[in-house]
Amino acid sequence: MRQRFGILLNAALAATILLAGAALPAGSAPLAGAAPPAGAAPALAGKTRNVVLIVSDGLRWQEVFTGADAALLNAKDGGSWLAEPELRKRYWRDDADARRALLFPFLWGTVAKQGQIYGNQLKGSVAHVTNGKAFSYPGYNEMSTGYPNDAIDSNEFGPNPNASVFEWLNNMEEFHGKVAIFGTWNVYENIFNKKRSGLIMQTGWNPPPKPAHDTPRDALLRELYATSTPLDEEDTWNSFIQIPLLDYVKTAHPRVLFVGYGETDNWAHQGRYDLVLDSAQRMDHFVHELWDTMQALPQYRGTTTFIITTDHGRGSGLTEWKEHGVEEKGSENVWIAVIGPDTAPLGERTHVAPVAQAQIAATVAAFIGKDYHHDVPKAALPISSVMGSARE
Repeated sequence: MRQRFGILLNAALAATILLAGAALPAGSAPLAGAAPPAGAAPALAGKTRNVVLIVSDGLRWQEVFTGADAALLNAKDGGSWLAEPELRKRYWRDDADARRALLFPFLWGTVAKQGQIYGNQLKGSVAHVTNGKAFSYPGYNEMSTGYPNDAIDSNEFGPNPNASVFEWLNNMEEFHGKVAIFGTWNVYENIFNKKRSGLIMQTGWNPPPKPAHDTPRDALLRELYATSTPLDEEDTWNSFIQIPLLDYVKTAHPRVLFVGYGETDNWAHQGRYDLVLDSAQRMDHFVHELWDTMQALPQYRGTTTFIITTDHGRGSGLTEWKEHGVEEKGSENVWIAVIGPDTAPLGERTHVAPVAQAQIAATVAAFIGKDYHHDVPKAALPISSVMGSARE
């Protein structure tokens, strides 16, 4: 169940984590892609025609890069209902690379090999939020608009006054009606301001609309939405959103997609580390399934880029892993992975300049040849290192 944070201000954090293009503290490395030569425009790629931004809510960089945490594979500190020997059999390997590949087979077996992934702080790669709050609504706002909004101090903030890159693209003739939001959390309707933006959305426990040619399968899905017991009244199951998502991709052929999976955050707040691992592994499967579905369609094959990330990090330690926000050290740290025809296969990036969550919005636009930063100057520049060098 999502933590409902009130006003969370941390001047020290906000002062040291700034927007791309803004001044950094003395001695800090510049953000990747944040400081192009004078007069240079942000890098625009050439082969990508479709972009999908995928978020696994509250999934820590520690699990992404090192796999399961040995200290939490138990009932006492990890809250597991599964017997420790079975849990270790499923998710523990002595080698960190083997552990992470076991937990995220698609991320490490395909995305990292054919694309790039940032955020392993053990190897000199930092990806972070710039909003100074490190919880969900501020994170989604930052990644989708390109800049933080200090006024957003609660997940109950209401309709977002800031237009996202998705709304910006949907207002263009070539993308209008081809931009969609699919996510487990009903608050996405506020984050992406459904009423103002007019974006196509499937969120929360709202059942998928009845199609013109209704099938028993469609009726069964609506019945499951209506009769399943929710863990969180705001957040449906990842598996429930996956079915209408795949159907929509196959029939409507959107050009730009946002996909939000919420279970990794929900189970962490419940203190169930066993189910955090289960939902993380299944999220990886869902992303793999979406990738294979799109690559099998001529509209998407060889012309689609995935950006995979999280909205915030979490604390570390035997109890802090359950929560996030400025009071939980490390919650500002995230991870970002990219795969597509315009991203060089450089794999896990090490000892590189930091990247920021705020850069994601302009990166989404840049992949399909649009200069978001030009129209929204306060937005961070795109991550130029993931584009412009086509894969062989």
